[in-house]
Amino acid sequence: MTLTKLRTAAASSLAAAGLLISLAACSTPAATPEASTAPAATAATSASADPAAPCDGVKVIVDATALKQDATSTCVPVDGETLASEVLAKAEVKTEGTTTYPTELVCRVNGIPAADMDIKHSAGTYREECKDMPAAFAYWALWTKPAAGEWGYAQEGLATLKVNPGESLELLYTLDGAPAAPTA
Repeated sequence: MTLTKLRTAAASSLAAAGLLISLAACSTPAATPEASTAPAATAATSASADPAAPCDGVKVIVDATALKQDATSTCVPVDGETLASEVLAKAEVKTEGTTTYPTELVCRVNGIPAADMDIKHSAGTYREECKDMPAAFAYWALWTKPAAGEWGYAQEGLATLKVNPGESLELLYTLDGAPAAPTA
C-alpha cells in the first residue's frame, strides 16, 4: 500500500467517527474555583487496571496494551455533564497533538508512544513523530460508553464531547486494527 493510500485510509478511518479527537490540554479553559464534593487530593478517586470496577463518576480508561503498556482506569467524580477534556485533566491524563493538527488529533497519551519507541507492526517497524496524521495502522481512538449501553466511537473531540456520571471514556491505542474496540 502506498503512503498516499495509507494517509487516505487514516483520514477515512478518523473521519468515519465524526470529528477528530481534540487535545484536552489545548482546549481546557483556565482552572476556576468550583464546588467539589471530594477533597482536591482525591479528585481522581480510584486508579486501577480494572476497567470493569464500578464508578459513580466518569470512568476514564487509557488502554495502550497494543504497545505492551498497562491499561489504567480512573474514576473521576463529576456532579453532572462535564467536558471530556476537563474529565481527562482531573484524571491527570495528558494528551499531545501533531505539529499539523495540534488540537484536532491525539498523537500521544501520557507520552505514549514515545518519539523513540519502536512500534512493531505487520509491515515492519514505525516511530511516531507526531508531525501530521498518525499512521492508519497505529493511532489513538476516543470511545464513549453510556451508563447502560455499548461502546461507541466518539462523534466529537475532547474539547466539545460532554460526559455524565455513570458513563465511561476510553482512549484506546489501536495497532494493525487491534483492538478494534474497548473490551470492558
